[in-house]
Amino acid sequence: MNVLIIDDERSIREGLAKTLRRMGHEVTLAENGQQGLEEFSGASYEMVLLDLKMPGIDGMETLRLLKEADPEVIIVMITGYPSVETVLKAFRLGAYDYLPKPFTPQEVRIITARAEERRRLRFENEQLRRQLNATKGGGFLISKSPAMREVNQHIDKLARTDSNVLITGESGTGKEVVARMIYSLSPRKDQEFVAVDCSMLAEPLLESELFGHVKGAFTGATAPKRGLFELADGGTFFLDEVGNLSPGTQAKLLRVIQEREIKAVGGTTTRKVDVRLIAATNADLQAAIAKGTFREDLYYRLAVFPLHLPRLSERHEDIPELARLFLKKYAAKNAKHIKDVTPGFLAVLSSYNFPGNVRELENIVQRAVVIEESDTLRPGSLPAYLLKDSPEEKVKRFPSLRALERDHIGLVLRACDSKKALAAEILGIDRKTLYRKMQQYQLHE
Repeated sequence: MNVLIIDDERSIREGLAKTLRRMGHEVTLAENGQQGLEEFSGASYEMVLLDLKMPGIDGMETLRLLKEADPEVIIVMITGYPSVETVLKAFRLGAYDYLPKPFTPQEVRIITARAEERRRLRFENEQLRRQLNATKGGGFLISKSPAMREVNQHIDKLARTDSNVLITGESGTGKEVVARMIYSLSPRKDQEFVAVDCSMLAEPLLESELFGHVKGAFTGATAPKRGLFELADGGTFFLDEVGNLSPGTQAKLLRVIQEREIKAVGGTTTRKVDVRLIAATNADLQAAIAKGTFREDLYYRLAVFPLHLPRLSERHEDIPELARLFLKKYAAKNAKHIKDVTPGFLAVLSSYNFPGNVRELENIVQRAVVIEESDTLRPGSLPAYLLKDSPEEKVKRFPSLRALERDHIGLVLRACDSKKALAAEILGIDRKTLYRKMQQYQLHE
């Protein structure tokens, strides 16, 4: 990212710049609000770290002017006086977060990584909206198969409601793609789409990510932090692998759904939030309920509308179009002039079971695009494990008709102790033909 640091303290500016440059970011420094606004107007910045207390144009006014110039820029306020009133005013003016002084390089890295993730999600959401407009909504999901046609019909209906949705299906079937489709076609499409994988974080960190925490809530909580539910207020929240939630977090999530409010870890007050929940899992939640590891009341709150995604092996009709879609995507990314796939390439793909589902197909096509040198994807650009089970390879395992005839004549001759007349009679040919074939196949007496 291109990052602009506006702070009147030289040590703060240089310390932040050192940390950010180590992370690989391009950094520009400004020592006051006026200089910062001039720098901002002359270049493109994705993130601004802005001091609150500065001589001349202070941080609040600079924040207001920056957001007027670019509403999408991510601004993090730096302050040694993080009062509730000041923080709330900064948020109302469009600040993304704040960094209380004194701060550590680790805190800078964390807040910058979160800002990068927010920027990535915005970019992906905008891309998805453009794709949806180009393909008239649900058609973005390949749906030649009856199973996927039904899924697309459900997506169109769900997008018009505000109901919670539970998407089930094996890993790689496209659960997050479907969640983003529902969001991008919904009335909340202009608000945030926040996604979190419940299997990626340990329990204390996950609760902090979801609900935020107050200062001193646990070891290392040196400053208060807003949770993702708060960031998603007004938008859509996607909980992937929801079956991995602990009983304690399940109870807190149930409260979010029932009461529309959250409580930060270690906090005593609640805050109202308005989010649409879309959850996903590859686990059998009914079995988890029977075992007592998943709350039945939470299940029914999440599964207001359950939506199951079929395995790719159940929608083989979609493989050719999916393959071409991924070809177009990765040919553009890798600047390759590959225009189509051969029938043999598709035949190999169609004969495979795809235990990794659509994600595995995408990875296979991406690899093929990278290694293919011609203008068409051919079987030779596919992984060896696919070719072992391809129709062409299966045919190669059978002996040729010539080999079968040679072996059969040799077997009969040995059984007859090389008696040509008897062998010719058993084979149903005359002795002259037998001699000719013995010579042809080099069958010696």
